Amino acid sequence: MLIWLADYLAQYEPAFRVFHYITLRAILAVLTALVISFLVGPGMIRRLSYYKIGQTVRDDGPQTHLSKAGTPTMGGALILVAMAVAVLLWSRLDNRYVWIVLLTTLAFGVVGLVDDYRKLVLRDPKGLPARWKYLWQSLLGLAAAYALFATARAPAETQLIVPFFKNVVVDLGPWFILLAYFVIVGSSNAVNLTDGLDGLAILPTVMVAGALGIFAYVSGHHYLSKYLLIPYLPGVGELTIFCGALVGAGLGFLWFNAYPAQVFMGDVGALALGAALGVVAVSVRQELVLFIMGGLFVMETVSVILQVASFRLTGRRIFRMAPLHHHFELKGWPEPRVIVRFWIITVILVLVGLATLKIR
Repeated sequence: MLIWLADYLAQYEPAFRVFHYITLRAILAVLTALVISFLVGPGMIRRLSYYKIGQTVRDDGPQTHLSKAGTPTMGGALILVAMAVAVLLWSRLDNRYVWIVLLTTLAFGVVGLVDDYRKLVLRDPKGLPARWKYLWQSLLGLAAAYALFATARAPAETQLIVPFFKNVVVDLGPWFILLAYFVIVGSSNAVNLTDGLDGLAILPTVMVAGALGIFAYVSGHHYLSKYLLIPYLPGVGELTIFCGALVGAGLGFLWFNAYPAQVFMGDVGALALGAALGVVAVSVRQELVLFIMGGLFVMETVSVILQVASFRLTGRRIFRMAPLHHHFELKGWPEPRVIVRFWIITVILVLVGLATLKIR
């Protein structure tokens, strides 16, 4: 939005042309979302506490979690508001990628909001029934996938890029929609499963989003994409601003969500942030790199799948409790140790993902 004002003012003062640079606007998006989070966060936490919108804790999990009962949740709304405002202020609003990614993120947030509302306000322990939640996720995921497919202007926008190999690409055609659907919905649920400890999900999300922002910038830059031998995707560079806004909003939320947490993000945040990572990765054609950088989310999801499959088939559990972070807690690891070690794993995986830019 402000870029239009800058374009107008640049007619009278050339210095305003500096706002044409994506890098500057991305930095401003980070700072804007961060400041909004700091300003809005305390009041939102007080409001959630006043209305007793607090976390419920299972009594069959780690006993250290019992003290978290009643901690305000649905704090993910703070992330979405801060991010959306920053994106609308600093992005070019005539860019299709910006609208597809932003609307998909907010729509998944609405699904999470309904689930949280039913569980925490209406006191329905089941929340939004799983079949309805998955139905809405599927419809939204398919809508985003189709929008990207239908508006594609170049063959590279629907090709699968294999990391570490400069000449290995797969033309997906209409199968792009199916792949994009699985990436978006799968990423949404993976982040949701990871969100079980204070700050555990949000910092890896921030790190992966920052790395995807780099991919977006490079893919949308004609000369850099040619130099690094990755497909040039006109217009996708604007997603750098979206990723920057997500980074700023996520760091602002972490200020309140760090151990011991003052607020939890709830499904409204986890489902939306996971979908955001998925749809950005699809847009910049780095689904396989997302699988690498988001390896923590993958491990958490696989641990749940293996646990359920093993118990149903053999009656035995592989882990003491799933998702994986609870297994280590029950082994005696203090919660902060689990959190920091999982963060370290994500740092390593994100670096490996970024290495694919040059190693190919």
